[in-house]
Amino acid sequence: MQLKITGGTVVTPSGPVEADLLVNDGKIAGLVAPGTPMEADRTVDATGKLVLPGMVDVHVHTREPGYEHKDDVLTTGQQAAAGGVTTIFGMPNLEPPTTDVATLTDVFQRYEETSMVDWNHNPAPTKLDDIAGMSEMGICAYKIYMVVDTGRTYPHPAGTGIHDHGHLLEMMDHIAKTGKRFIIHPHDQALMDYIEGQYLARGENTPQGYASAYAAREGVIWDTAIDVVLRLAEASGCPVHIAHIQTRRSIEAVRRAKEAGVDVTCEVNHWAPFLSTWNDVETLGPYALSYWVPDDNRAAVWEGMRDGTIDVASSDHAPHTREEKEIGWTEMWSAHTGTPGIQYYYELMLDAVNKGQLTLERAIDMVAHVPADKFGLAGLKGSITIGADADIVIADMNHEWTITNDGVLSKTGWTPYDGRTITAHIDRTIVRGVDVYADGEVVGDPKHGKLAAPAQDRAALAAKEGK
Repeated sequence: MQLKITGGTVVTPSGPVEADLLVNDGKIAGLVAPGTPMEADRTVDATGKLVLPGMVDVHVHTREPGYEHKDDVLTTGQQAAAGGVTTIFGMPNLEPPTTDVATLTDVFQRYEETSMVDWNHNPAPTKLDDIAGMSEMGICAYKIYMVVDTGRTYPHPAGTGIHDHGHLLEMMDHIAKTGKRFIIHPHDQALMDYIEGQYLARGENTPQGYASAYAAREGVIWDTAIDVVLRLAEASGCPVHIAHIQTRRSIEAVRRAKEAGVDVTCEVNHWAPFLSTWNDVETLGPYALSYWVPDDNRAAVWEGMRDGTIDVASSDHAPHTREEKEIGWTEMWSAHTGTPGIQYYYELMLDAVNKGQLTLERAIDMVAHVPADKFGLAGLKGSITIGADADIVIADMNHEWTITNDGVLSKTGWTPYDGRTITAHIDRTIVRGVDVYADGEVVGDPKHGKLAAPAQDRAALAAKEGK
């Protein structure tokens, strides 16, 4: 055996078991009774700890190419390794935006050269003639924003935003033929233009004004957009994935759509359960935004996480420099919104398990089992099962520690969780049997990461490579 992990509680899709975990040739080779004699090149002692599947994060902004001053593929991979994330899906709002085979080829080459964790990428399907070609390259999903920014050109640049319903349906018709999932950032542009205009006309260009505008009228800009997406998904047969779920009505709408047979999944990002209170807006200002989630909506988010309506936990890792944030104290509509999240989200989820806010089963479903299953990676990623890639996290559930800016691996050098004490800690991250993070240090080779392609494409891609 290449590796034996002993003494831990292994969390499998069927539940936790006391077992030693065996790894060979980068794959999970077996689970045996604790202490079973077995020769291995290397043994890791996980006594008293959880042995978990690595996180499959389908919503990650690497910022490369075009915005490498914020982060890049290398630094994003380092943060992923430290945070127990073994597979990342990048986002298309780059420069140039990922909208065709040529730009997707360039992005794939960048991952191959500098990602220490496995990867995929979600291009924007705005060029209809390139949708099929990008699918054949082994992507798991596409991504679009139903928004055009007010007062700035980033983080939602031209080429990635579509809010015309006819164009959206046309994209869905094309994507449905590929069998891939369509990730949609929901947003009702016309309503937001009106609501934002009111706040700006009153001079409320502040974090509080911005937060209130996006949550205005109980989140109407989100609810109406999601209603449209769900109806178009039903009409087209296109599998959809809704980003940024954050209102009670939206969660109820997704629940009804699932009951009606619509192929829809949705995600919760780190800021919704852990960084969205009004106190966060008041004290952290632009550093807390993304969005404000009022208390009743946050309660609905937790309810949806617990009952499975919210399928996936993905970070929406969105780093920006301090300079790009600081302007937001007085001109929030000019600040770049979003927060870094990939390094600490898994640990925050495990801390929520310790606090009784979430079961361990639901936490692991959301970070690993369900994203792998719904994005075509079942049997390869996201679970500790025989034959799957040995993407493994060892976590200490009895380790109290405090997150600080000093530990941040992002180029930005800050985290909105600076000063927060939590009770779970990731001690080791393994990608296909190889350590990428251990003993508090990133140890992975930047060229270790590989394309995590969906099952439907693996045979064709292997044939192209002559394998």
